[in-house]
Amino acid sequence: MERNPFVDDVASRLADKVPSGLGVLRRDLENNFRAILHSALAQLDLVPRDEFDVQKKVLDKTRAKLTELELRTAELEAQLKNKLND
Repeated sequence: MERNPFVDDVASRLADKVPSGLGVLRRDLENNFRAILHSALAQLDLVPRDEFDVQKKVLDKTRAKLTELELRTAELEAQLKNKLND
């Protein structure tokens, strides 16, 4: 199972709420919390931040190109309309 600092932090915080006199149980609970959190997060179909950022850049470039093509299409349509009216 891949280490996740967020999951480790949450599991540790949850385990900290268990009384310190329950040492072994506390460690077992922390490991169980970690496993449950990993499982729950895996089901959410999340993507890493760096992958999200790459896709955002691709989308931004695509959006800019679409805007450029829309403007060019409008220009060509106007030119065609002018030629047809002459």
